[in-house]
Amino acid sequence: MAVTTLDPRSALILIDLQKGIVAYPTAHPADAIVRHARALADAFREQGLPVVLVNVAGAAPGRCEQPRSSAPPAPDWAELVPELNPQPQDHLVTKRTWGAFTHTDLDSYLKSQGITQIVLAGIATSIGVESTARQAHERGYNIALALDAMTDMNADAHQHSISRIFPRLGETGTTQDIIEWLRQAGRGPSAPAESA
Repeated sequence: MAVTTLDPRSALILIDLQKGIVAYPTAHPADAIVRHARALADAFREQGLPVVLVNVAGAAPGRCEQPRSSAPPAPDWAELVPELNPQPQDHLVTKRTWGAFTHTDLDSYLKSQGITQIVLAGIATSIGVESTARQAHERGYNIALALDAMTDMNADAHQHSISRIFPRLGETGTTQDIIEWLRQAGRGPSAPAESA
């Protein structure tokens, strides 16, 4: 199913497009993901709609079977990639769990802006993006997921999220679909997003 509409008060949330994560080997080229994310951010900014840039700078405590890296991250690991062109009006969220709502001001910020729908993109599809989508769904937000603006380190995990989980949490589409909805509503840019 494709995105059918965008609420007038929608916000874009870009997950973990930071230097350390974008450098990981991914199922789809990270530069294309960042390019699509930037097109979305530019479209939302042009229309005065909120852009939320999320990074991760820690991990939830607790044991797990998959070992965590014991090597300290590079000093700039958590820095957002400059290609996103962060702007002063963007809202920044630093998370220390998979989902962007846990122990952050994200929900209160969105409510203060009157947001009823979020558009999600980023890396990794099955971790930060899916966790944030689940949390947003539980809080009653409408959700659109820009499938060509997200990827995962594992192709099977990415495919599982986009085909099995996301259709149950919201609507899926492309960067172009979302920008077209902005345009049709009289809120969009005059030029289409670059395709992958």
